[in-house]
Amino acid sequence: MTMKRKKVLFVCTGNTCRSPMAEAIFRAEIKRRKIKFVDAASAGIFVQEGSFIHENSAACLRERGIDFSKFHPRQLKHKMIENSFLVVCMTDGQKELLNAFENVHSISEIAGFEVPDPYGQGIEVYRATARLLERAASAIIGKYFPQTDPPPKSRP
Repeated sequence: MTMKRKKVLFVCTGNTCRSPMAEAIFRAEIKRRKIKFVDAASAGIFVQEGSFIHENSAACLRERGIDFSKFHPRQLKHKMIENSFLVVCMTDGQKELLNAFENVHSISEIAGFEVPDPYGQGIEVYRATARLLERAASAIIGKYFPQTDPPPKSRP
């Protein structure tokens, strides 16, 4: 029996600050916990052509030893939402924009807080954002993927 992968899609405004960090932090956490068949992606509601991950977001991920080398900002499309098990917006306002979809939730619904946009602020604000996203990743895993222990291996 093959299990279908469940994709968690993180959404923010430009896909350069919060959602790339959320994607990378969540992916690192599911890998650390050995949770199989779950993957992460991210996209932005208003992505500028030719944009890159923000240097402070990149710095926060590097400080945590998290790889984001394959990341590039992507414009959110309906198909991405439809193909995702769970779509997580950084704010309630972003969720409202995507309210037509049942699988769309805000971080505040799951973890009890929004993740404000750090754009244009210093590295300390980005670090605080990364800490919020670590808490959010744990809350998402706890609510949607609580099987944190891998099943025991059968012996031959």
